[in-house]
Amino acid sequence: MRIDVMTIFPQMFNGLLDYSIVGRAREHGLVALKFHDIRAYTHDKHHVVDDYPFGGGPGMVLKPEPIFEAVEAVMKESDTANIPIILLSPQGRLFDQKVARELAGFEHFILICGRYEGIDERVARYLASDEVSVGDYVLSGGEVAAMVVIDCVVRLLPGAVGSEESIVEDSHMEGLLEYPQYTRPAEYRGWTVPTVLLSGNHGQIARWRRQQSLLRTAERRPDLLEKVSLSEEDKIFLNQIGTCKN
Repeated sequence: MRIDVMTIFPQMFNGLLDYSIVGRAREHGLVALKFHDIRAYTHDKHHVVDDYPFGGGPGMVLKPEPIFEAVEAVMKESDTANIPIILLSPQGRLFDQKVARELAGFEHFILICGRYEGIDERVARYLASDEVSVGDYVLSGGEVAAMVVIDCVVRLLPGAVGSEESIVEDSHMEGLLEYPQYTRPAEYRGWTVPTVLLSGNHGQIARWRRQQSLLRTAERRPDLLEKVSLSEEDKIFLNQIGTCKN
């Protein structure tokens, strides 16, 4: 997989993406990450990438020319057809595990990082093929959002994570929050590990984990229960605790 990132601060990505799962994936050739300084595609001596908004108002707006040229330069050197061009924007569709799996299926995609008051609307309308938001809050720029997307997508690539089973059981992979995890010691400061996890009965353990996942989701993110497919056993359990999807 190849991911190209358009940004005015490529140095922000130094270090963070060289470690852990993303770092190993890069070392093993599973993903190629390329960061492009939008300023390099300006044509004035001061490398200006922003200007005042037409119609007035606070802040500065990223100009369309250098962004278009940066993206077009990458597309010319790529052998991949129909490359997704994703604008990271608070106005985009919400990034979740489903979107991450969707992006993990592409050989190559491009991320455009916004800054300042925003990006010229012509980038969103005529260049980007998609807009994605990592949450209902405002960041200083799209760089942090790009890191979130990259980390989430890369760990879905085959071979990126040591144990493929751990990905399947992550929170949100099946639409539910993950069940509680414990490790040694079995007792710490009087707090003990649930007995079922020490029983060796894999059937009971799987049932406990499923119920704990349902319980945690019902308590913390009940909205997710409206989207997930539940078995009859799941519904019986949720009815017992007073929560069930219609």
